[in-house]
Amino acid sequence: MAIETEIKFRVEKLEELAARLSAAGLRLETPRAFETNVLYDTPDRAMRARTEILRIREYAGRWTVTHKRIPDSGVGEDRHKHRVETETEVADGAVMAEVFESLGLVAAFRYEKWRTEWTDGVGHCVVDETPIGDFAELEGTPEWIDATATRLGVRPEAYMTLSYGRLYEQWCAGHGVEPGHLTFEAVQAALAG
Repeated sequence: MAIETEIKFRVEKLEELAARLSAAGLRLETPRAFETNVLYDTPDRAMRARTEILRIREYAGRWTVTHKRIPDSGVGEDRHKHRVETETEVADGAVMAEVFESLGLVAAFRYEKWRTEWTDGVGHCVVDETPIGDFAELEGTPEWIDATATRLGVRPEAYMTLSYGRLYEQWCAGHGVEPGHLTFEAVQAALAG
């Protein structure tokens, strides 16, 4: 059972962050590629109520299926986001979607972004260009996250542990928009409308 530990932070200038990542000893692992995600749930959103997700992701030519949930026992601190993550690569995400739907699950939320991945061989930094702004995630041990954040000039007060779904809900509330899907097309339409 793998525990994923991460934080997010806002990115103001992508080029400056890339230079800071390189200076901090991280190297480009996956160049900028489009990513699409679909979260599946029961029609009554029982998984969301339990703070679980079941996701099909297509990114950089690969499909993955991921389930995340809160750990059974506490991890001792809450400055970082901790989730039990079970993930596997699959050959065809569309076929997995058919399986989920035949089991009674529904496509509850879609979100997309452009993602670039960096690593130092110990932890990862992903840089996400989303329809509601640019963010980066540091994933690794709490110690690695804090040390890397310090090298990048990211203060602990800037740490975020919200999912993109929750960040999108906040964005919608701030813009007086009814939440739908976090896609470039939907956000552009909401801003134009």
